[in-house]
Amino acid sequence: MIKVKDQLNNEIELANPAKRIISLVPSQTELLHFFGLDDEVVGITKFCIHPERWFQSKTRVGGTKKLDLDKIRNLRPDLIIANKEENTQDEIELLQKEFVVYISDIITFEQAYDMIESVGRLCGKEQRAVDLIDEIQESFDSYVPKHKKVVYLIWNDPYMCVGTDNYINSVFDIAGYQNVIQQSRYVEISEDEIIRLKPDVIFLSTEPYPFKKEHVQQLRERTGIPVKIVDGEMFSWYGSRMKDLRNYLDSLD
Repeated sequence: MIKVKDQLNNEIELANPAKRIISLVPSQTELLHFFGLDDEVVGITKFCIHPERWFQSKTRVGGTKKLDLDKIRNLRPDLIIANKEENTQDEIELLQKEFVVYISDIITFEQAYDMIESVGRLCGKEQRAVDLIDEIQESFDSYVPKHKKVVYLIWNDPYMCVGTDNYINSVFDIAGYQNVIQQSRYVEISEDEIIRLKPDVIFLSTEPYPFKKEHVQQLRERTGIPVKIVDGEMFSWYGSRMKDLRNYLDSLD
Protein backbone atom coordinates (compact mmCIF):
# COMPACT_ATOMS: atom_id res chain seq x y z
CA MET A 1 0.00 0.00 0.00
CA ILE A 2 1.29 3.46 -0.98
CA LYS A 3 0.18 6.25 1.35
CA VAL A 4 0.96 9.97 1.06
CA LYS A 5 -0.71 13.23 2.04
CA ASP A 6 -1.33 15.72 -0.71
CA GLN A 7 -0.65 19.42 -0.16
CA LEU A 8 -4.19 20.11 1.03
CA ASN A 9 -3.64 17.43 3.69
CA ASN A 10 -5.84 14.82 2.00
CA GLU A 11 -4.85 11.18 2.60
CA ILE A 12 -3.95 9.50 -0.71
CA GLU A 13 -3.82 5.70 -0.92
CA LEU A 14 -2.99 3.37 -3.79
CA ALA A 15 -2.68 -0.40 -3.58
CA ASN A 16 0.01 -0.29 -6.29
CA PRO A 17 1.87 2.37 -8.31
CA ALA A 18 -0.54 4.22 -10.62
CA LYS A 19 -0.96 2.72 -14.08
CA ARG A 20 -3.56 5.07 -15.57
CA ILE A 21 -2.70 8.71 -14.78
CA ILE A 22 -4.35 11.96 -15.81
CA SER A 23 -2.44 15.20 -15.25
CA LEU A 24 -4.34 18.46 -15.04
CA VAL A 25 -1.20 20.58 -14.44
CA PRO A 26 1.22 21.42 -17.30
CA SER A 27 4.39 21.54 -15.18
CA GLN A 28 3.52 18.26 -13.48
CA THR A 29 2.79 16.65 -16.85
CA GLU A 30 6.38 17.51 -17.76
CA LEU A 31 7.50 15.90 -14.49
CA LEU A 32 5.62 12.68 -15.33
CA HIS A 33 7.41 12.61 -18.69
CA PHE A 34 10.74 13.05 -16.88
CA PHE A 35 9.81 10.02 -14.77
CA GLY A 36 9.40 7.99 -17.98
CA LEU A 37 5.67 7.34 -17.61
CA ASP A 38 4.89 7.17 -21.33
CA ASP A 39 2.42 4.31 -21.07
CA GLU A 40 0.94 5.24 -17.72
CA VAL A 41 -0.15 8.81 -18.58
CA VAL A 42 -3.45 8.52 -20.45
CA GLY A 43 -4.78 12.08 -20.27
CA ILE A 44 -3.54 15.68 -20.14
CA THR A 45 -4.99 19.18 -20.60
CA LYS A 46 -4.81 21.30 -23.74
CA PHE A 47 -2.25 23.48 -21.94
CA CYS A 48 0.13 20.57 -21.26
CA ILE A 49 2.33 21.50 -24.21
CA HIS A 50 5.50 19.75 -23.05
CA PRO A 51 6.61 17.34 -24.28
CA GLU A 52 5.36 18.02 -27.80
CA ARG A 53 4.99 14.28 -28.50
CA TRP A 54 2.57 13.88 -25.60
CA PHE A 55 0.69 17.04 -26.57
CA GLN A 56 0.06 15.53 -30.00
CA SER A 57 -0.69 11.97 -28.90
CA LYS A 58 -2.32 11.95 -25.46
CA THR A 59 -6.05 12.39 -24.91
CA ARG A 60 -6.81 16.00 -23.95
CA VAL A 61 -9.40 16.35 -21.23
CA GLY A 62 -10.17 20.06 -21.60
CA GLY A 63 -8.41 23.07 -20.12
CA THR A 64 -7.05 23.47 -16.62
CA LYS A 65 -10.07 25.60 -15.61
CA LYS A 66 -12.74 23.80 -17.64
CA LEU A 67 -12.40 20.04 -17.69
CA ASP A 68 -14.26 17.50 -19.80
CA LEU A 69 -15.42 15.29 -16.93
CA ASP A 70 -16.94 12.66 -19.23
CA LYS A 71 -13.63 12.23 -21.05
CA ILE A 72 -11.90 11.82 -17.70
CA ARG A 73 -14.40 9.19 -16.61
CA ASN A 74 -14.01 7.28 -19.88
CA LEU A 75 -10.23 7.11 -19.36
CA ARG A 76 -10.76 5.31 -16.00
CA PRO A 77 -7.76 6.86 -14.20
CA ASP A 78 -6.40 5.35 -11.01
CA LEU A 79 -4.67 8.67 -10.23
CA ILE A 80 -5.46 12.28 -11.15
CA ILE A 81 -2.88 14.99 -10.47
CA ALA A 82 -4.32 18.46 -9.87
CA ASN A 83 -3.30 21.83 -8.44
CA LYS A 84 -5.17 24.17 -6.09
CA GLU A 85 -4.45 27.32 -8.12
CA GLU A 86 -4.52 25.99 -11.65
CA ASN A 87 -7.69 23.90 -11.43
CA THR A 88 -11.25 24.76 -10.41
CA GLN A 89 -12.28 23.71 -6.91
CA ASP A 90 -15.80 22.56 -7.85
CA GLU A 91 -14.53 20.30 -10.63
CA ILE A 92 -11.79 18.79 -8.48
CA GLU A 93 -14.23 18.10 -5.65
CA LEU A 94 -16.47 16.25 -8.11
CA LEU A 95 -13.54 14.15 -9.29
CA GLN A 96 -12.51 13.37 -5.70
CA LYS A 97 -15.85 11.60 -5.21
CA GLU A 98 -14.98 9.13 -7.99
CA PHE A 99 -11.20 8.94 -8.25
CA VAL A 100 -7.94 9.23 -6.33
CA VAL A 101 -6.84 12.86 -6.73
CA TYR A 102 -3.48 14.27 -5.59
CA ILE A 103 -3.67 18.07 -5.23
CA SER A 104 -0.52 20.18 -5.13
CA ASP A 105 -0.31 23.69 -3.66
CA ILE A 106 3.14 25.10 -4.28
CA ILE A 107 4.57 28.41 -3.11
CA THR A 108 8.04 27.38 -1.92
CA PHE A 109 10.85 25.19 -3.18
CA GLU A 110 10.30 22.86 -0.22
CA GLN A 111 6.70 22.35 -1.30
CA ALA A 112 7.90 21.64 -4.83
CA TYR A 113 10.30 19.01 -3.48
CA ASP A 114 7.48 17.48 -1.43
CA MET A 115 5.29 17.26 -4.53
CA ILE A 116 8.07 15.66 -6.59
CA GLU A 117 8.69 13.05 -3.89
CA SER A 118 4.99 12.27 -3.36
CA VAL A 119 4.18 11.98 -7.06
CA GLY A 120 7.27 9.81 -7.49
CA ARG A 121 6.03 7.46 -4.77
CA LEU A 122 2.50 7.28 -6.20
CA CYS A 123 3.88 6.44 -9.64
CA GLY A 124 6.55 3.95 -8.58
CA LYS A 125 9.39 6.37 -9.38
CA GLU A 126 10.55 7.21 -5.85
CA GLN A 127 14.29 6.88 -6.51
CA ARG A 128 13.99 8.94 -9.69
CA ALA A 129 12.25 11.63 -7.62
CA VAL A 130 14.93 11.60 -4.91
CA ASP A 131 17.67 11.86 -7.55
CA LEU A 132 15.90 14.82 -9.19
CA ILE A 133 15.58 16.69 -5.88
CA ASP A 134 19.27 16.08 -5.17
CA GLU A 135 20.20 17.37 -8.63
CA ILE A 136 18.16 20.56 -8.17
CA GLN A 137 19.60 21.26 -4.73
CA GLU A 138 23.19 20.55 -5.79
CA SER A 139 22.86 22.84 -8.82
CA PHE A 140 22.61 25.81 -6.46
CA ASP A 141 25.55 24.83 -4.22
CA SER A 142 27.94 27.34 -5.81
CA TYR A 143 25.35 29.81 -7.01
CA VAL A 144 26.15 33.52 -6.73
CA PRO A 145 23.05 35.59 -5.81
CA LYS A 146 22.06 38.40 -8.20
CA HIS A 147 21.32 41.22 -5.71
CA LYS A 148 19.04 43.10 -8.09
CA LYS A 149 15.65 44.71 -7.45
CA VAL A 150 13.01 43.49 -9.91
CA VAL A 151 9.45 43.97 -11.09
CA TYR A 152 8.04 40.90 -12.86
CA LEU A 153 5.09 41.59 -15.18
CA ILE A 154 2.72 38.79 -16.19
CA TRP A 155 -0.02 40.77 -17.96
CA ASN A 156 -0.48 43.79 -20.19
CA ASP A 157 -3.29 46.40 -20.26
CA PRO A 158 -3.50 46.64 -17.36
CA TYR A 159 -0.05 45.68 -16.17
CA MET A 160 -0.16 42.90 -13.59
CA CYS A 161 2.92 41.94 -11.61
CA VAL A 162 4.00 39.20 -9.25
CA GLY A 163 3.87 39.92 -5.53
CA THR A 164 4.70 37.66 -2.62
CA ASP A 165 3.21 34.27 -1.60
CA ASN A 166 3.73 32.46 -4.90
CA TYR A 167 6.30 30.16 -6.47
CA ILE A 168 7.78 32.85 -8.75
CA ASN A 169 8.65 34.94 -5.71
CA SER A 170 10.42 31.89 -4.26
CA VAL A 171 12.52 31.75 -7.43
CA PHE A 172 13.45 35.38 -6.75
CA ASP A 173 14.51 34.41 -3.23
CA ILE A 174 16.80 31.60 -4.34
CA ALA A 175 18.16 33.75 -7.19
CA GLY A 176 18.95 36.66 -4.90
CA TYR A 177 16.50 39.01 -6.62
CA GLN A 178 14.56 41.45 -4.45
CA ASN A 179 10.93 41.71 -5.46
CA VAL A 180 10.02 45.40 -5.00
CA ILE A 181 6.35 44.37 -4.82
CA GLN A 182 5.59 43.32 -1.25
CA GLN A 183 1.82 42.87 -1.63
CA SER A 184 0.49 39.32 -1.69
CA ARG A 185 -0.06 37.23 -4.81
CA TYR A 186 -0.61 39.30 -8.01
CA VAL A 187 -0.97 43.07 -8.20
CA GLU A 188 -2.12 45.62 -10.79
CA ILE A 189 0.54 48.30 -11.34
CA SER A 190 1.04 51.45 -13.43
CA GLU A 191 4.14 52.75 -15.18
CA ASP A 192 4.30 55.63 -12.68
CA GLU A 193 4.31 53.15 -9.79
CA ILE A 194 7.10 51.15 -11.41
CA ILE A 195 9.19 54.30 -11.77
CA ARG A 196 8.55 55.20 -8.12
CA LEU A 197 9.68 51.73 -6.94
CA LYS A 198 13.03 52.11 -8.80
CA PRO A 199 13.73 48.49 -9.77
CA ASP A 200 17.07 47.66 -11.36
CA VAL A 201 15.28 45.71 -14.09
CA ILE A 202 11.76 44.98 -15.31
CA PHE A 203 11.11 41.38 -16.31
CA LEU A 204 8.40 40.70 -18.90
CA SER A 205 7.25 37.09 -18.73
CA THR A 206 6.47 35.04 -21.84
CA GLU A 207 3.37 33.68 -20.06
CA PRO A 208 0.51 34.01 -19.37
CA TYR A 209 0.72 37.19 -21.48
CA PRO A 210 3.13 36.75 -24.42
CA PHE A 211 5.20 39.92 -24.10
CA LYS A 212 7.19 40.77 -27.25
CA LYS A 213 10.08 43.03 -28.26
CA GLU A 214 7.76 45.97 -28.92
CA HIS A 215 6.65 45.86 -25.27
CA VAL A 216 10.28 45.95 -24.17
CA GLN A 217 10.99 49.06 -26.24
CA GLN A 218 7.80 50.81 -25.16
CA LEU A 219 8.31 50.20 -21.44
CA ARG A 220 12.00 51.10 -21.57
CA GLU A 221 11.23 54.41 -23.30
CA ARG A 222 8.45 55.29 -20.85
CA THR A 223 10.25 54.34 -17.62
CA GLY A 224 13.96 54.68 -18.40
CA ILE A 225 14.50 51.31 -16.66
CA PRO A 226 16.21 48.27 -18.28
CA VAL A 227 13.61 45.75 -19.52
CA LYS A 228 14.16 42.08 -20.32
CA ILE A 229 11.87 39.32 -21.62
CA VAL A 230 12.22 36.20 -19.49
CA ASP A 231 11.03 32.62 -19.92
CA GLY A 232 7.84 32.36 -17.87
CA GLU A 233 8.04 28.57 -17.81
CA MET A 234 11.47 28.68 -16.18
CA PHE A 235 10.20 31.00 -13.47
CA SER A 236 6.86 29.33 -12.80
CA TRP A 237 6.99 25.64 -13.74
CA TYR A 238 7.87 23.59 -10.65
CA GLY A 239 8.95 19.99 -11.29
CA SER A 240 11.65 18.60 -13.56
CA ARG A 241 12.24 22.02 -15.14
CA MET A 242 13.76 23.13 -11.82
CA LYS A 243 16.94 21.18 -12.64
CA ASP A 244 17.66 23.68 -15.44
CA LEU A 245 16.79 26.79 -13.43
CA ARG A 246 20.26 27.62 -12.14
CA ASN A 247 21.76 27.64 -15.65
CA TYR A 248 18.88 29.77 -16.90
CA LEU A 249 19.34 32.31 -14.12
CA ASP A 250 23.04 32.52 -14.94
CA SER A 251 22.15 33.27 -18.57
CA LEU A 252 20.22 36.39 -17.51
CA ASP A 253 23.38 38.26 -16.49
